[in-house]
Amino acid sequence: METLHTSDFDFDLPPELIASHPLHQRDASRMLVVNGEEIADKHIRDFLDYLRPGDVVVFNNSKVIPARFNASGHEITLHTAVNDKVWWGLCKKFNKINIGEVLTLDDDTQVKVIDKDEESGLKLEFMCDSVFEVLDKVGKMPLPPYMKREAETEDRERYQTVYADPVGSMAAPTAGLHFTPELMQEIEARGAKIVKITLHVGAGTWMPVKTEDLSQHKMHSEWCCITPEQADIINNAKRVIAVGTTSMRTLESAAIDNCNLPENERNKRVVPICRSTNIFITPGYKFGAVDILLTNFHLPKSTLFMLVSAFAGLAEMKKAYAHAIAEKYRFFSYGDCCLLFKKGE
Repeated sequence: METLHTSDFDFDLPPELIASHPLHQRDASRMLVVNGEEIADKHIRDFLDYLRPGDVVVFNNSKVIPARFNASGHEITLHTAVNDKVWWGLCKKFNKINIGEVLTLDDDTQVKVIDKDEESGLKLEFMCDSVFEVLDKVGKMPLPPYMKREAETEDRERYQTVYADPVGSMAAPTAGLHFTPELMQEIEARGAKIVKITLHVGAGTWMPVKTEDLSQHKMHSEWCCITPEQADIINNAKRVIAVGTTSMRTLESAAIDNCNLPENERNKRVVPICRSTNIFITPGYKFGAVDILLTNFHLPKSTLFMLVSAFAGLAEMKKAYAHAIAEKYRFFSYGDCCLLFKKGE
């Protein structure tokens, strides 16, 4: 396969198609179905019609932290926990803050800057009993920068999946935002099983690829987990449908671990996993776990657009995105979604 560059994954997106607010109803979103050369305009409730008995639908249940807050006049967004009291956080005025400086949050909680890093931002030590309790009081939902607005009250509920449980993400696993409890029940009524795995989404999900040579891009790490019981269900699936690229990255990380085992010890698709992953999926990658992917529309030249291009084909995804733009689909975190079938199947 010819060498691919970051510019190969560029496309023009009219800014008015970027969804800055959610639709009134979660399950009102449109869904573009891409199966090879075939494209179909559907709605998220039509997702049920693509299910077969024996399918396993895999969701990421990580819960978004209200990780954005003000401290002594600086806006900080936490992204990685070192331990219960120490976090890394991004800050726009990074260079104006010194190591050793103590900052004060709106509820008078203090944080001490104990280190700095050009990529990770500020390393902060919280002077409190519970960081999460403080963030519940003073934090805002960390909306992506392309929304170009402050978080509002409704974002506390809408920038969170209805099944979110373990706290740990600083960005929503947005493909799951389309699902209601009723839609989840219907999935099982169709004879499919639901598995809720975990990947805590990090700040890198928004980071642009700054190198033209993809091999030079440093992929961010995120903590993920698939239990032995969940791995058994996934390995017995007729088809695995990943809801979101975070579910995909977790499943494929577990598939790589499976392939690294001696041949006589390998499972059908995945092994249990509980570790950090920095998997970077680009065209040419051989998928070992996932058959179908439900995902939102992604940024030009992003690692996520590279992932979907690897899964469904670069030419096919460029054609699909051109169709979505012409039909005025809503893009990015609060936007519409697409159902992608693995190329060649």
